[in-house]
Amino acid sequence: MEGLLTRCRALAPHSHHLSGYKPLRFYCSPSRGRRMVLSRVFQPQNLREDQWHSLEGRSGELTCKSQKLMLRVGLIHPASPGCYHLLPYTVRAMEKLVRVIDQEMQAIGGQKVNMPSLSPAELWQATSRWDLMGNELLRLRDRHGREYCLGPTHEEAVTALVASQKNLSYKQLPFLLYQVTRKFRDEPRPRFGLLRGREFYMKDMYTFDSSPEAARQTYGLVCDAYGRLFDRLGLRCIKVQADVGSIGGTMSHEFQLPVDVGEDRFAVCPSCNFSANVETLDMSQTNCPVCQGPLTETKGIEVGHTFYLGTKYSSIFNAQFTDVHGKQSLAEMGCYGLGVTRILAAAIEVFSTEDCVRWPSLLAPYHVCLIPPKKGSKEEAAAELTGNLYDHLTEVVPQLRGEVLLDDRTHLTIGNRLKDADKLGYPYVVIAGKRALEDPARFEVWCQNTGEVVFLTKEGTLELLSQVQVV
Repeated sequence: MEGLLTRCRALAPHSHHLSGYKPLRFYCSPSRGRRMVLSRVFQPQNLREDQWHSLEGRSGELTCKSQKLMLRVGLIHPASPGCYHLLPYTVRAMEKLVRVIDQEMQAIGGQKVNMPSLSPAELWQATSRWDLMGNELLRLRDRHGREYCLGPTHEEAVTALVASQKNLSYKQLPFLLYQVTRKFRDEPRPRFGLLRGREFYMKDMYTFDSSPEAARQTYGLVCDAYGRLFDRLGLRCIKVQADVGSIGGTMSHEFQLPVDVGEDRFAVCPSCNFSANVETLDMSQTNCPVCQGPLTETKGIEVGHTFYLGTKYSSIFNAQFTDVHGKQSLAEMGCYGLGVTRILAAAIEVFSTEDCVRWPSLLAPYHVCLIPPKKGSKEEAAAELTGNLYDHLTEVVPQLRGEVLLDDRTHLTIGNRLKDADKLGYPYVVIAGKRALEDPARFEVWCQNTGEVVFLTKEGTLELLSQVQVV
């Protein structure tokens, strides 16, 4: 038992509980009290593969494991090419991811804002990106003929916002302004589900510093925060040198998650840990530019990207502050992105089997699924024990309030419901089966992330699940 507890604690060693979070609850009949029950979850699922193609509205093959799984078990549902409905389980997981991001960004001084998705053309024309980004921008006109785009990123908007503040002092800097919002890009060939879509969620941060030295310190601070974030999620990301692309600046890094389905290619030196996107290397370069050792090339999914911008945008929009000498100076900027929905899909791609979703422990939509006996079975007398366990878990273990789901589909066998639970990847599945009728009653506890099955009394089950850490 102690060994199992130790392994469970190790699954999410850095997670924190936010007491202010009030989750959505599903209410069943008054006789059962206020319990979240599976029969009330909206979850279209069990689509055949030919139906997936039809719903996608295109003929591309579904070759990505995360896309297949998320469609099959009802985590996403196609709306149009490159756009998806995010269904309740996915929204819960994404909200948890956003809370982890908030913790890491606010720990380094980040302040959360929310900027409009609708961005005036004149902002983008001022930086020439209206033409430079071409068809990637989703453009529209309002009834007055004014042109806009649906923002794929917000460098122009945030710099104009800061520039509008005319009495900034160096004492107020740095500013680390970030948001988590929908972004839009007119992908020519959206594919791989949430890994490459036309509409997606991103965390984008923009920093304003008083000097190049301070800006580089902030750059390192944010990169370190990204590293901690991925460590907490159990994702082995590699920070690689990257091209600045259309965003610009003088320095850029990508956070790449190595996986075969990844569309990016990057090179790593095993000897000195140099790493870079192959786009930044010479076509014929096979040796490390630092130690001359052989480079190893691999594929990855870009889940984060950072840029040191300098004064590229602040000079255009005149984002200034008063320096220590009383003179007006341009702010030094950086920008930093995390693909929120992409991280979710990439994590499923890495952790899951071909048939069953597995989540980073912190992001599991529900941490515990309780399965009572089938109605009319010999074990039906143990059904009340399951309800009592639900009530005790949500009353005695504070962090599990809102994290326990009761599979009340008692017309199905325990085996069928366990199969569904396995596909959805709850970290813990607790079954009231034959052993629940013994004295003392014992629950069958499946620890999905370790693959272990243990039989525990109610007290033992409470002790085990009290170790669960929830963000």
